[in-house]
Amino acid sequence: MPRDVEWEIPGEIQPKPSDCSFDLDRALSAVLGLRATVPDDAFTAGTLGTERAGSGVLIRRDGVVLTIGYLITEAETIWLTTVGGGAVPGHVLAYDQETGFGLVQALGRLNVEPLELGVGMRVGAGDRAIMAAEGGRRHAVAARVVARQEFAGYWEYVLDRAIFTAPAHPFWGGAGLIGADGRLIGIGSLHVQHSSASGRELRRDVNMVVPIDLLPPILDDMLTYGRPNRPARPWLGLSAAEVEDVIVVAGLTERGPASAAGLQPGDRILAVGDDAVASLAGFWRRVWAGGPAGSEIPLRVARDGRNMTVRVQSADRTRFLKAPKLH
Repeated sequence: MPRDVEWEIPGEIQPKPSDCSFDLDRALSAVLGLRATVPDDAFTAGTLGTERAGSGVLIRRDGVVLTIGYLITEAETIWLTTVGGGAVPGHVLAYDQETGFGLVQALGRLNVEPLELGVGMRVGAGDRAIMAAEGGRRHAVAARVVARQEFAGYWEYVLDRAIFTAPAHPFWGGAGLIGADGRLIGIGSLHVQHSSASGRELRRDVNMVVPIDLLPPILDDMLTYGRPNRPARPWLGLSAAEVEDVIVVAGLTERGPASAAGLQPGDRILAVGDDAVASLAGFWRRVWAGGPAGSEIPLRVARDGRNMTVRVQSADRTRFLKAPKLH
């Protein structure tokens, strides 16, 4: 449903104050609404749209808001809203391609308390948690962690131990995952389907959440430099899918490195250099092991019954993106 339409999580799965050992409403007030507009000519406009809506969590008293990066990539304007209806503009501080975290600086007073980070908190299957979008209790889900496991995305992305929660929140982007002690333990990224490791359970809808423990090692750099102070990973500019232990090129970024090298949708990627690949996570990790952004990545590819080697001159993905404008 459109975000402008009034909506509410069913009462039976909303969190109850009586079930919490912390001040539920105070914790939920730290989850803010976030709206971003992106120029029509932005690199990500075609895939992510020019108007993006989600949530973010106030994590510092000086107005720093943590969200999921795809909401704010190349954003020209940002507005943050509180559960009480207040609205202030924001400015993009940073986006980390590796974790997916994004940071926004509120440019006005929010009049809410920040949420403490649950760094080091043990989070495992069966744990209770609250998945909260902006809007307080009526926009929050009393959830449970159903798994901690690897996640690989088609857009050149891997998390070693993502958090998966159910029931799935319908507006997951940038939502805060609040642990049993009221601290922030993750930021919502996706709505996916999940089955148990044994495969005996039916697949069910869940949210994939980026764990908060990934933030402290990069936070100071993100606040200072706008990105972690480390070499950028090699980026190929392709979408890939894992089909029965085969990596298949699903799409190519226009003007991206893989397209320039001659890769085509439907190509099957057999190996990176001399190393065979059979999983999506393994493929991306082998690419990243090829050196920093700019390194040549040799791919052994099967196409139309013949094998070939395609050499991709990788790039730094951030160089294709519009930089945030200062306000």
